[in-house]
Amino acid sequence: MVAEASRRGFLRSVGVAGGAGVLYSAMGALGLAPVPDAHAEAYRPPQRGDFALTGRSSKKVLVLGAGIAGLAAAYELRKAGYDCRILEAHERPGGRNWTVRGGTRLTDLDGRTQRASFSQGQYMNAGPARLPQSHVTMEYCRELGVPLEVFTNQNANAYIFHENSRALAGQPVRWRTAKADVYGYVSELLAKATDQGALDQALTAEDKERLLAFLQNFGAIRGRAEDWAYAGTSRRGYAVEPGAAFEQGTVLGPPPSLSDVIASGLGQRFSFEFGYDQAMLMFQPVGGMDAIPRALARAIGEGRITYGAAVTAVANTGSGAEVTWRSTRGGRPRTERADFVVAAMPPQVLARLDHNLGTQVTAALRYATPTPVGKIGLEYRSRWWETDEHIYGGITPTDNDLSTIWYPSYGYQGRRGTLVGYYNFGANAVSYGDLPHAQREARAVAQGVKIHGRKYRSELASSFSVAWHRTPFIEGGWVGWPSQTGPEYRLLNEPAGQVYFAGDWLSHVIAWQHGAFTSARKVVTEIHERVLSA
Repeated sequence: MVAEASRRGFLRSVGVAGGAGVLYSAMGALGLAPVPDAHAEAYRPPQRGDFALTGRSSKKVLVLGAGIAGLAAAYELRKAGYDCRILEAHERPGGRNWTVRGGTRLTDLDGRTQRASFSQGQYMNAGPARLPQSHVTMEYCRELGVPLEVFTNQNANAYIFHENSRALAGQPVRWRTAKADVYGYVSELLAKATDQGALDQALTAEDKERLLAFLQNFGAIRGRAEDWAYAGTSRRGYAVEPGAAFEQGTVLGPPPSLSDVIASGLGQRFSFEFGYDQAMLMFQPVGGMDAIPRALARAIGEGRITYGAAVTAVANTGSGAEVTWRSTRGGRPRTERADFVVAAMPPQVLARLDHNLGTQVTAALRYATPTPVGKIGLEYRSRWWETDEHIYGGITPTDNDLSTIWYPSYGYQGRRGTLVGYYNFGANAVSYGDLPHAQREARAVAQGVKIHGRKYRSELASSFSVAWHRTPFIEGGWVGWPSQTGPEYRLLNEPAGQVYFAGDWLSHVIAWQHGAFTSARKVVTEIHERVLSA
């Protein structure tokens, strides 16, 4: 029992020092690693036959918003024959699932208008852009016939760029090189501590030898005779690639010092790829993420979606609920009635509607805090990141206001390509969003030149930027809750009379389409059970 407690303590210390990946590897080396079970939540959609068993009939449902939650709710209810209608303020389905192509227009809340001039076949997913394997979104892609391709979330040839670190500042470092150095030095330190008896109370002699063997392989360090030193290997990459005849290649080196590697902060980036929702493989719909909402809209029936319909009021009535909306093209307000309403709009927008749902509902909707989020798509006349730098997909994280640069996971070796020049949040997104588009582009390109050189500017053909917090009828990339255990969150997960709320913001998978789908499924189940039991 003491040995087990010591072993658990040792593993906790490894996790704190090296992160989840090092911890998992250490557990595997000691024969302790479990096999995780990843699967989507079971769900039984409502069926038309359910009504025959009860003598009940289906009802009319008005859905507010044609984002993923609204579309999914209508799609699932339609399976059981509900009369579903969707009111959507934009002229397209998808909400934040929005793919920008040539001809796309956007007018911000401040009145500034952009028109995308991307060339044929080029696009930017302005909102969600990747699908984890375990998310229920994958099931809907299969059911709806949306073809998928691999999204490269982590690429050994992408860079890490820190310009504010205490060491290696302003030097783009390949992901593989940074990982080789961090893992190498961590392995050297742990191997020395193990061999010098620092872990004798935590590990048996056999455990120590197994751990040392693991560390020698994991970090590519030398053996006991050379004091477990890390000196760099081909894992860091090559200055000259190996080739024919006598070309052995020239390995990058020597590595920076241990002190510099620690001070650079490079190792703090690796936890990204260990995140449950971020681990490879990841996927994307072929041709753009909006293939998902468009497929949902077709399945529901385009005639059941009213675009350009800005909702202004919702109210419970004695026999159901009613919704007032106005056309964004002008005209008189209209009122429609239904048995139920599914409010699948962002909470910050819902909070401003006129309603009779109670002041507590308004307060709860305002309790969720919108997160400013920005993206810019940069189309280039050549795919120089592939031809010159051998980067095929992936992401370069930075510590400047770009936050990240994304290289496209489609159109490999084509003539043109479109990368995401920044994907930022919070203060950085606000700072960029305050600027007109031309200034956003200039600022983003100036930052990118520091990483990729002058071609980042000279090869640029066109661009398009989105500040989600300035986008009408959306006004944020996602929301954060001060608490998801308090009364506000619980209140909105219950119906307010005949009105139900749905969205990723009412899930523990906020900012993912999975959260919107599962929230919609929950509401659909509740409405269906309520109708059948009435």
